Amino acid sequence: MRRLAFALPVLAALLAIPAPSRAESGGKPISLGLVTPVQIVPESQGISGFRFSLLYGNNAFVNGFDLGLVNMTTGGAEGVQWGAVSIVNGQFKGWQGNWIVSITGGDFEGLQTGIYNQARHVKGLQFGIVNQADSMEGVQIGLVNIIHKGGMLPVFPFFNFSFK
Repeated sequence: MRRLAFALPVLAALLAIPAPSRAESGGKPISLGLVTPVQIVPESQGISGFRFSLLYGNNAFVNGFDLGLVNMTTGGAEGVQWGAVSIVNGQFKGWQGNWIVSITGGDFEGLQTGIYNQARHVKGLQFGIVNQADSMEGVQIGLVNIIHKGGMLPVFPFFNFSFK
């Protein structure tokens, strides 16, 4: 019964993965690794499918399901990203759900969860203890919520929002 309780949310997440819609398509369909550079697909290439990195994975982009302790992309990502820490240097679209830190260096669209969440421009929801965005079209829920430009207030406890 426990296996079914675990498998159903994972299957639902995999089925919800959007098809790649950016120019960053055409990556390898799967990558498994222990720690970069000990992984099937070199870090200079991208993944369009599934990436599992036991400790630390780094690739050019990931479109699909990204699972690992520490997930990183030098470019963008799209889909579902689960782990302890995830850092996307480009844009992200989808659900970035991490236990500790979710960081997107570019624009973010979707749901971002973790103890600390950060993105340049957010279109969607940030849910964590500390949420930070340069600008936002959506809602932040947490203890400390920071929207540098255009928020209800620049810093506000429990929630903050901005709709353009």
